[in-house]
Amino acid sequence: MELAFIPSPSRGVLHLGPIPLRGYAFCIIIGVFVAVWLGNRRWIARGGRPGTVADIAVWAVPFGLIGGRLYHVITDYQLYFSEGRDWVDAFKIWEGGLGIWGAIAFGAVGAWIGARRRGVPMPAYADAVAPGIALAQAIGRWGNWFNQELYGKATDLPWAVEITSTADGRVPGTYHPTFLYESLWCIGVALLVIWADRRFKLGHGRAFALYVAAYCAGRFWIEYMRVDDAHHILGLRLNNWTALCVFLLAVLYIVLSARMRPGREAVVEPGADTVAGDTGSAADNDAKDAKGSENDADDADAAEKTDASGATEDPSDADEADAAKDAKDAEGVTNGADSAKKG
Repeated sequence: MELAFIPSPSRGVLHLGPIPLRGYAFCIIIGVFVAVWLGNRRWIARGGRPGTVADIAVWAVPFGLIGGRLYHVITDYQLYFSEGRDWVDAFKIWEGGLGIWGAIAFGAVGAWIGARRRGVPMPAYADAVAPGIALAQAIGRWGNWFNQELYGKATDLPWAVEITSTADGRVPGTYHPTFLYESLWCIGVALLVIWADRRFKLGHGRAFALYVAAYCAGRFWIEYMRVDDAHHILGLRLNNWTALCVFLLAVLYIVLSARMRPGREAVVEPGADTVAGDTGSAADNDAKDAKGSENDADDADAAEKTDASGATEDPSDADEADAAKDAKDAEGVTNGADSAKKG
């Protein structure tokens, strides 16, 4: 008898009138917002403009959703195109089914388009958003909990997840919560990338490559635990082989990139420093104007002092001039009298 387990929700959708509110969709939406928020903070810290990450995400997110769905439908085509299945269900993305490999690949194409339109180097943008993508995956995995899907082997561990649904051949019981394992792993990947980026100043796409490699390492063993139907190649699930190949490519990129382009980009968004410079110039001009006003005030005070001094000295100058004139007149009278006596 199980003493403890993680209960699954009785249903994954609530109805607000005619509007269905699905837990799976909410997890994806919240994850996107967290990724954009964190990516924006990291982008600004690298010298980029606020809002650039969101502008590019407008391209990346739709492409990512389409790519994720395409990968899932192609690799699990039997769920939609085999006998007794309805192919229309392939478009019901709200019912679950997104392949992270297709989401990242197609999302990168959308991001490249958005980055090109903004004149932003794609590797620098990828480095900024890498930890946010990992956190978005951590949040998005809880959508599998709402849908009671993608669990692992049966177990009676205290943190086992209870499955109550019998849809699509599910057997009620307690199983390894692989959604929880992957969620916690993704949080660790995000922290690893943030730490490594600060410690080693990763640039030119290496922070993103580290995220990819670290995620693939965890996905490999988590995928191995899952019991849902999947295609197998040489005894391994298809996603195991995908994780292995992508891991090797990511590590190879880190090694080659570090040799060919060491360090990180000095400028991540052309023109962002100009905006900052213009702001500084305006501040300098304001300071100069204030200083000029002070100088004008000093000049006015000096002029007032000069005028006051002049006004004080004018009366004495006038008196001296009058006294000199009187003395000259007196001297003239004396000279006239002497001349009369002599005559």
